[in-house]
Amino acid sequence: MSTTPSPSPASTAPGTGREPNAADRDWLALACELAALCPPSATAFSVGAVVVAADGTELARGYSRENDPHDHAEEGALAKVPAGDPRLATATIYSSLEPCARRASRPRPCARLIESAGLRRVVTAWTEPDTFVPDADGTGLLEAAGIPVLTLPDYTAAAQAPNRHLLG
Repeated sequence: MSTTPSPSPASTAPGTGREPNAADRDWLALACELAALCPPSATAFSVGAVVVAADGTELARGYSRENDPHDHAEEGALAKVPAGDPRLATATIYSSLEPCARRASRPRPCARLIESAGLRRVVTAWTEPDTFVPDADGTGLLEAAGIPVLTLPDYTAAAQAPNRHLLG
């Protein structure tokens, strides 16, 4: 039986800029733990995501293939936040992998969903490799939309752990 990870008690409000604070690290660690809950796939990465309000309140979490074989983590987490929730305008999403800029299984990639939801900031652990989508560049799409993306390479190994079978 798997257990759902919880944020550490030290978690507080997300940072606001390009320098991570302690809460950014805690929330990103949680996103990496959520990735380990994903059913394994030979054709998609295992990813975890957490949406956090500016005051440090967790709004939602999700992981790849949580409810459907085509679910992406960010997509699943954002779907759990009530439409029009005003906290999204100042929220940060933490994802163990850079949000996708293109995908075959759904009409809107995660980077566009994040932009449409109005999130103000994205923190990731790992830039998407060309394994499934060449030149994915979700970071470029988000930053072009005015949404800063902070990548914390200290968490890359944790994000890659549930994906070792794909990284050969």
